[in-house]
Amino acid sequence: MPDPLIELEGVEKVFDVRRKTGFLRRERHEVRAVDGISFTVPRGEMVGYIGPNGAGKSTTIKMLTGILTPSGGRLRVAGIDPSRERTRLARRIGVVFGQRTTLWWDLPLIDSYRLMHRMYRIPDARYAENLDRCVELLELGSLLDVPVRQLSLGQRMRGDIAAALLHDPEVLYLDEPTIGLDVISKAKVRDFLRDLNAESRTTVLLTTHDLTDIEQLCERVMVIDHGRLMYDGPLAGLHEVGESERTLVVDLERELPPIEAGSAARVVKVEGPRQWLAFPSSESAAPLVARIADRYPLADLSVREPDIEAVIAKMYAEKPTS
Repeated sequence: MPDPLIELEGVEKVFDVRRKTGFLRRERHEVRAVDGISFTVPRGEMVGYIGPNGAGKSTTIKMLTGILTPSGGRLRVAGIDPSRERTRLARRIGVVFGQRTTLWWDLPLIDSYRLMHRMYRIPDARYAENLDRCVELLELGSLLDVPVRQLSLGQRMRGDIAAALLHDPEVLYLDEPTIGLDVISKAKVRDFLRDLNAESRTTVLLTTHDLTDIEQLCERVMVIDHGRLMYDGPLAGLHEVGESERTLVVDLERELPPIEAGSAARVVKVEGPRQWLAFPSSESAAPLVARIADRYPLADLSVREPDIEAVIAKMYAEKPTS
């Protein structure tokens, strides 16, 4: 493996929480948000970092950026300890939090970029080149003079991604970058990130609940649950371990008995002319669709991806807790 750009060895983050137990009494309680995580990410890799709400994803990102200090273990990004040299590290990373913005709310979008130009001391020529590229690929030209508060969520998200890339970061952390976006906006963001990684070899760590983001952008996925790293490998392997299933929703031209789709799929629900068929996520939907289209009068169909929380729940339903 190439020299890692991101290194974690036994990293922990423990929070002290005080709970009210009486009128004037409070009890101290320890919460392990991250519990002994170890992994490395080589330069230029795009990695999905996924798990259910409260699993420790955002806490990990905050430690990688220096916002939080680890309670234990060793952490390095580009050879830098984030919590000790946060200012130095800031020039080498970009961060996008899907539910927060780094843009100035009441200023036009272009003014936020001009401020970042000065804050990061980006050379004028490089700033102009990066800005032009982001504006073109993320289709921001008509939005530059619009105050950030007037942008839609999809427009603001594209604006945030551009802001995170103006200073040529080596590492880009994306925390739910497509949350709340429509299909078109999601496609634009994914296309841009794919091109960025291919052209600039920017290392990307992506956290999301949308498995389509992972499938289209990442060859490697890591699953965190209850603060522990539960899986690290290809997405196909995750589906195999979790025995996850996708759902084919079939709308027939008229109401018919349950579809006979062979051993690869089974009908799990029927409502009038609409039927739901479950099939393994590791298998292609194409043969199943072709078989049904050849034998049944189709009006429409669609494929629904498995929910990541359901995949994780199935992976560890029979795993004893330690």
